[in-house]
Amino acid sequence: MLKSPGPRLDPNKANTHILPEFEYLAPRTVEETVELLSKYGEEAKVLAGGTDLLVRMKQGVLRPKYLISINRIKELNYIKDRGDHVAIGAATKLRALEKSDLIKELFPALHEAVRSMGGVQIRNMGTIGGNLCNASPAADTAPPLLVFEAEVVIAGPNGRRVVPITQFFTGPGKTVMARNELLVEVRVPKPVKPTGSAFIKIARVAMDLAKISIAVALRMNGNVVEDVKVALGSVAPTPMRAYRTEEFLKGKELTEDVMWEAANIVRTEVKPITDIRSTAEYRREVSGVILVDALKKAMERLGR
Repeated sequence: MLKSPGPRLDPNKANTHILPEFEYLAPRTVEETVELLSKYGEEAKVLAGGTDLLVRMKQGVLRPKYLISINRIKELNYIKDRGDHVAIGAATKLRALEKSDLIKELFPALHEAVRSMGGVQIRNMGTIGGNLCNASPAADTAPPLLVFEAEVVIAGPNGRRVVPITQFFTGPGKTVMARNELLVEVRVPKPVKPTGSAFIKIARVAMDLAKISIAVALRMNGNVVEDVKVALGSVAPTPMRAYRTEEFLKGKELTEDVMWEAANIVRTEVKPITDIRSTAEYRREVSGVILVDALKKAMERLGR
């Protein structure tokens, strides 16, 4: 157990390079981590990459008494082909996903999303589990995982449970996880071939959070949509699936008129807000435009 030398300071007067005081814990197993989370409850935070947590601590937004690092837990760092799905350990670095031929080949939308996240330094530190557990409406990995119908595995005092990614986010910064639970794995089903997927993100600058993002997974029979999944980020309290848009597109030829009609539908499904990055009006309008762009990109990957 180590103790940070940083003093507890008024966040309005603090040098943001100084961390508040905390105790650092480094368990070596998932079970030990769950025990620590159960023991310390709201006073503890899990540390993976720290790209968001440490910034918020320096800003004085968060002041946990205990940081529980999961970086020594080898069983949380992997990308494995398990036949019908690909399993990703929660502590797997974003850079590992970016460099994975398996992810690039099977899940182009997820690969594109990861490549869009910050600079190489951020991707070398950040983890897929951290990106999901922060539960930001702008989480870049969320839209592709939603269209690929991923599941997450959560460990707790009573064992492990599997939750569809569609049920994982409950609000800004909130998930279905209890204080004494830990995300341990993401499972992504292999797409039925041929499936074309795409991810598009619009941000103020290349390394910023998304103003709006979209992911599409498309399967076609000739020129007709056999199945389609559409998910967006930064347009609602949580990353969201556009179910009405999907239903409209199924069974239709993807003509220009059909895609723009779908664009009008998706604009009615999103629930954006105005914030420091963009206006609600911009996000609503652009949601339709990038839907058309993403559908066209997915079609190109199907050779259409």
